[in-house]
Parts: sequence; structure tokens; C-alpha cells
Amino acid sequence: MAQSEAQDHAPVIIIGAGTSGLAAGACLRTLSIPFLILEREDCFASLWQKYAYDRLKIHLKKHICQLPHAAFPACYPDYVPRELFIHYLSDYVSRFQLGPSILYGRAVEWASYDDVVPGKWAVRASSGEVWAARFLVVASGETAHPHTPRVDGLDRFDGKVLHSTQYKSGEDFRNDAVLVVGSGNSGMEVSLDLANHGAKTSIIVRSPVHILTKEIMYWSGFLLKYLPFKVVESVAVILSKLVFGNMSKYGIIRPSEGPFTMKLKYGKFPIIDVGTCKKIKAGEIQVLTAEIERIKGNNEVLLKNGKSYHFDSIILCTGFRRSTNLWLKDDSMLNEDGFAKQIGQNHWKGKKGLYCVGLARRGFYGAGIEAQNVANDIKSLL
Repeated sequence: MAQSEAQDHAPVIIIGAGTSGLAAGACLRTLSIPFLILEREDCFASLWQKYAYDRLKIHLKKHICQLPHAAFPACYPDYVPRELFIHYLSDYVSRFQLGPSILYGRAVEWASYDDVVPGKWAVRASSGEVWAARFLVVASGETAHPHTPRVDGLDRFDGKVLHSTQYKSGEDFRNDAVLVVGSGNSGMEVSLDLANHGAKTSIIVRSPVHILTKEIMYWSGFLLKYLPFKVVESVAVILSKLVFGNMSKYGIIRPSEGPFTMKLKYGKFPIIDVGTCKKIKAGEIQVLTAEIERIKGNNEVLLKNGKSYHFDSIILCTGFRRSTNLWLKDDSMLNEDGFAKQIGQNHWKGKKGLYCVGLARRGFYGAGIEAQNVANDIKSLL
């Protein structure tokens, strides 16, 4: 491709208009650095606007989840529900005049350095357009592509099969026998919502999981400022045992490693319980402890322990995959799964003007810090 075909309108290109991309844009805007944001969807924060279930709330207190340079309104509850969060993001886009800088419907096909324009990053979108910039900020998100596991016979299941991104409310499943596959926070909360709406709910919980309350999470974060990591983690586990008791009799095993250790080592978040455990103890949600072997005829689901069950619907809360390894022609910063290779002082910075925001599994708070670090670093180089 000829150099003249690449558009060069701003020194910075941001990939993704999710919360991380918006945070990066706002931080650049406060430093008067021009940028473009390329977004594959037709709106900003599409995960929240289009692909989140109705009852979703942020599980951490609002002051931890606010984006850079804009606190949540004082009238918002501590744990912000989806609709209010979308309103907050809309105000954020307006406040920092991000709208004119966002180009929608531009899924990135490849991004490479020095191939099209010497000394610059070139980014090609599905629209056929090519942009060039000195700096590239990857903010495409941890939840880029819904993951559907391979299950023998799933394509022949004669009922509803939805990924959690397609799920809205348990009202659509009243009186149905529903299997939830995946026991992360989404799986647990979807199970609760189904049970609340009268569905006969089962959830597969194959691996040991930590279960905490919102309050335990909040006070753990507070105590980490003053006490050693291991002490705080031990207190959190003790409090969890006091609140939830022995969940192993219901099929939920506590891991040998602590909840925050598992978060740091494996990126595995503890479950923040919002009522699911009470439903499990009451027998309103059935826990199944074996993975699916195959789907048989008549909507029979055979598990690897030999037991089989009939279900009307299956909800796949099986997470997401990232695709940066397919389009980013650089491996200095992100691993094959699309996360920052090393979590440390400068994990957000690659080589030759390459950066990432929101790919270190550090939540809103961590992404906000990364966005400001990236903006400051770019400012120092201009």
C-alpha cells in the first residue's frame, strides 16, 4: 500500500471505545493531545449498552470505578446499576468532547509499525480505510469476543442457547429448566436472576471458587493500605467462612490459595455474592460439579460423571477471548491471550510508541491509572 493512502490526522490512534478507550481519550484531551478512536461497534461502551443483562450492577463501590477526571454524581448509589453507569459514560463522552474523535464501524484488521509510513503505526479497518499515527493505544478490552465452548451436540439442542451477552432477564425463562454453564460472577448472577423469575435453575461449578461479599471486598481494599497482603487475605477468607459457612456440601469448594493471590496469579476474580448462595442453600439453584460430556437427543445433557438432565435452555457464561494476536503485528507488550505480558511498573508500555490500557486485569481503577500514565508518557515525547 502506498504511503499516500494512509490518513494521518492525529498523533495518537486508540483502538476501542469501551471504558478503557474513553478513559485514554479523556486523559489525552486534558493534555490537549489530538487523537482518533476506532470502534468496531456502532456505539461507545457497547458491552454496557448492548450486551449486559438488565440487573447488572458494578460490584465495587463507585469511587473505585470512576473514570479519570470525573467522579460519579453524589446522588448515585454506592454500587452503580447498569442504566446509571451508561448515563455516566454518556456525560463523560460529552464532558471531554470525545464524540467527534470516535469513528464507529471500524473493526481493526491489522496494525503494524513502519510498514506503510516510515516511523509510524498504520492501522487498517474493515471499512478499508488506513490511518497512520506516531502512537498506538490498544484499549480493545478484556471482553472483546464472547467465547462459546465446543460441546458435542450443542448445535442440535432443541431449545434456547444464549451467551451471557445475549441474556437480558430471567422473565424470558419463567418455569423453564435452565442450565447455566460457567461459575464466574456473570454465571452466579444470571443464575440468581433466573431463580428470582421462577426458572428451575442449575449451574455447573467445576472449579474451586472463593465467595466474598461486597463489604468484604471493600474493607479488604481499605485494609491493604495499612496491613500486609497475606494478613488481609487471611481475614477475608475467615470472614467468608463466617458469612457463608461450609459451601462444600452444596458442591462449591474453597480453593487452597487465597482470593487475591488467585486474582494476581491467574486473573481469576472471587465471586461477589449478591444473593446466589442463599438460593443455593434453599435448593432453588442446583449446583452440578461435572462438565458436559455431550448433548443427547430430547434436550438431555450428559455430564462427565455419567449423570444426565433435561433442560429447556442453556445460558453460556463462559467468558471472552481477545483477538489482538490476530491483528497487532507486535508481540512486545501483550501475550497470545491479549493481556499485558507482565504486571509491573510499565506493563502498559510497549516499543515504538505502542501502549495498552485496560488489559492488565486490574479493573476500572487500574485502567484509569494506565490511561493517565499513557497520556503523560505521550506528552513527554511530543
